[in-house]
Amino acid sequence: MNEQPARWTPATVYPDMWVDPDDDPRNSDGGSPDGELPTLLEFLKDYRLTLRMKCEGLTPEQLARRSVPPSTMSLLGLLRHLAQVERDWRNWITDGDPLPKLYGKKDVDFEGAVAEQSVVDAAYADLEREQAATDAALAAHPDLGTRLGKDGTAVRELMVHRIEEYARHCGHADLLRECVDGRVGQ
Repeated sequence: MNEQPARWTPATVYPDMWVDPDDDPRNSDGGSPDGELPTLLEFLKDYRLTLRMKCEGLTPEQLARRSVPPSTMSLLGLLRHLAQVERDWRNWITDGDPLPKLYGKKDVDFEGAVAEQSVVDAAYADLEREQAATDAALAAHPDLGTRLGKDGTAVRELMVHRIEEYARHCGHADLLRECVDGRVGQ
C-alpha cells in the first residue's frame, strides 16, 4: 500500500499549474507594472498570494504536518516564520529599540506550529498584521536608494530580500503541500 497521496491539480489547461490561468488571482488584467518599485511590489504581492494559495483548504492538522525528521518545517510554521521575518525586517529599518520576537526564542515559530485552530488563526492574523506594518513603514520611503536604520539598509535591498525570502519559502510550500495531499503546481 502506497502511503503517498496521489498527485493532482484542478488545472485543466496546463496540468503542471496550480490553477488554470483564468482562475489564477495572481494574473493581472493589465500589462506589467511600470517602474522598479511597482515591479518589486507586484512580485512581493504575488509570492505572498502564492504562499496563501498553497495553504488554502487544509485542516490545522494538515497545515501543521512536518516535512521529514528532524526538520520542524510545516506550512503553518512557514506562515509563523514569515510573520516573524516581516517584524525582523522592520527592526532593520528602525533607529529605535527592536520589537520583541513574536514567538519567543529562535525556531519557536516552527516548533510552536501545532495543529490547533487557534494557532492557525493567530498565524494568519500575525502574518497579515506584520506584512501591513512593514509595508506601511516602507511606503514612507518610495526612493529605493534611501538608506534606513542603524545599518543603513537600502529600501531596494530590503524589497529584494523580502521577495527572495517569500520565493524560497514558496518552494518549500510546494513540496510540503504535495506531501500533505498530493496537490502540485506552480
